[in-house]
Amino acid sequence: MRFQRTVLSGLTAELPPEVWSSADLESRLQPLYSRLRLPEGRLELMTGIRERRFWPSAVRPSAASAAAGRKAMEAAGVGPKDVDLLIHASVCRDRLEPSTAAYVHGLLGLGPQAQILDVSNACLGWLNAVVLAAGLVESGQIRRALVCAGEDGRPLVERTVRLLNEDLSLTRDTIKPYFANLTIGAGGAAAVVCRDDLAVRGSVRLVGGAAETDSSANGLCEGDTASDELDMRTDSEALLAAGVALAGRCWGRFRAATGWDASTPSKVVTHQVGRRHSTLLFESLGLDPAKDCRSFDTLGNVGSASLPATFALARADGRIRAGERVALLGIGSGLASLMLAVEC
Repeated sequence: MRFQRTVLSGLTAELPPEVWSSADLESRLQPLYSRLRLPEGRLELMTGIRERRFWPSAVRPSAASAAAGRKAMEAAGVGPKDVDLLIHASVCRDRLEPSTAAYVHGLLGLGPQAQILDVSNACLGWLNAVVLAAGLVESGQIRRALVCAGEDGRPLVERTVRLLNEDLSLTRDTIKPYFANLTIGAGGAAAVVCRDDLAVRGSVRLVGGAAETDSSANGLCEGDTASDELDMRTDSEALLAAGVALAGRCWGRFRAATGWDASTPSKVVTHQVGRRHSTLLFESLGLDPAKDCRSFDTLGNVGSASLPATFALARADGRIRAGERVALLGIGSGLASLMLAVEC
């Protein structure tokens, strides 16, 4: 895929107020740790995640998505009547029906001209939504789309802590499918996807990209509702191996589509899983680890918001500067990968 006229304007991250350190989380798991004689500090040691953030319990995904969207609109100089398409692109949704975008639309006070829809593809949803919106921009069907994500991992983490503490049949081996749940955080991200002549100064230009899917791995990480609560189980080792292999194949497509190679981007932003995933991914693709922009150490895995929030934060704190080329390497359970080349 290639893009000629599309940019990301007003890219922003929205961070929740509550900070839970890995040490705090382990203290909540003290009954499990004591029973199985697990060493304290293993969570941060194994993942590199020092802390993650959560919204207060009453905050819905739509509210987080709208908060990020409002900031993006302000930064992009866009008003409610300027948005032709709103996409809520998160794992988390308020409910099955109506679309969470319907609530985001109301919270933002968008006009009746704005189409609304949800795009969900595990942790890849935000990038998928950007590509869909960019296609409509390039074809002239719309002028501007607002792509938002609002993720809330708190219910999943709280249920996991309760289950691990209360199920006395669990062993060191049988707790493994729940371990990935403890890396999850919360947060939001948004950007206005629009034609370059409608964008404010400092917008990010989309250059091109590629996608790759491996549905044979669709059972390695599965989440659902259980008794009105979230439940997720992950074969972390198999998912890591399949994910890195998929990324390698997608990287080949990306290089062919964009003409970029490992030396081209000044910086690289990936979906944020943990230290081991980042290390193996960079080794597999032959990328320089010094180019890696990370946030997992302080945010954990924030689902679809992870990559755009990390990108926004890196631009805000100067790790990514104007004029730099950046590779956005996304991946989500399923498995699916989407990689985009952008110029800041």
